[in-house]
Amino acid sequence: MRFVIQRVKEASVTVEQEIIGKIGHGMLVFVGVSDTDDKQIADKMIDKLIKLRIFDDAEGKTNLAAADVNGEFLIISQFTLYADCRKGNRPSFVKAGKPDVANELYEYVIDQIQQKGFHTEHGSFGADMKVALLNDGPFTIILDSDEIVR
Repeated sequence: MRFVIQRVKEASVTVEQEIIGKIGHGMLVFVGVSDTDDKQIADKMIDKLIKLRIFDDAEGKTNLAAADVNGEFLIISQFTLYADCRKGNRPSFVKAGKPDVANELYEYVIDQIQQKGFHTEHGSFGADMKVALLNDGPFTIILDSDEIVR
């Protein structure tokens, strides 16, 4: 599982010219799922995500987590996080999770973050989405379950 996390002042996702998710200060999280991912891996990734201290404290140091700043989450599915560009010029996506598995885990991630008390918005799995954001920093982090879980 891969998360690309952007600290944002605001972010939104639009499908067919309608905003379906919008947040203020918080994290925009792109979620990529592989076929080897499961709920146990997702739980570890979610735990790491919500505890990341990427928000500024009173001295301007990144010492605060989302809970400390009432941070919101916008969760977007993105199978292209598993693009393999090693051969040729056209990416291969064979490592991306099959849609049924990926959607189930994507929905699980959303549900678990909401259950932890965070305001959470999300995109539409498999849809053509337009994502707008005001990156705060810029501040972007990549979490890969191969590096933090296994």
